[in-house]
Amino acid sequence: MEFFKKMKGVTKSPPPVSLFEMVWSWIGSFIGIAAVAYINYQLFDDTDQVMIIGSFGASAVLIYGAVRSPLAQPRNLVGGHILSAIIGVSVYKLLPGQLWLASALAVSTAIFAMHATKTLHPPGGATALIAIIGSQKIHSLGYIYVVLPVGLGAIIMLIVALVINNITKHRRYPEFWV
Repeated sequence: MEFFKKMKGVTKSPPPVSLFEMVWSWIGSFIGIAAVAYINYQLFDDTDQVMIIGSFGASAVLIYGAVRSPLAQPRNLVGGHILSAIIGVSVYKLLPGQLWLASALAVSTAIFAMHATKTLHPPGGATALIAIIGSQKIHSLGYIYVVLPVGLGAIIMLIVALVINNITKHRRYPEFWV
């Protein structure tokens, strides 16, 4: 029964955020995703390259909406995505015909590696998974996936976060770099 008692929780839900925080989170996420998506659809749409991946949506929640979270800091954002992309591509190359196994191995190995390197960023798990379950366009990138879209996209979103989150005196980003 101790097992089930743990599931009750021990604290209360945090208080709601202010309208100001909601608006700045909206502005930051809009500009960050718009920048990456614009590059994707204007420069790469007719190529085999890609600039935007689903895990960037989750990163936007953290770096524009939860700016003080340790999981949202630059080291975690960039390091977590890049490390997870390397792992995802490597696992796909190792097990291309076993997508169920490759999916589980890529995500769990990415989590382990992010913990070990202090770069835990939950969207990194999705970045590793996208390398496995992504389209042929993603698979054809091979290790280029690590640089473009993952590395460059994360850096663009980081630059936007640094600007947007520091415009007002009520927000500050980052909490730490390393």
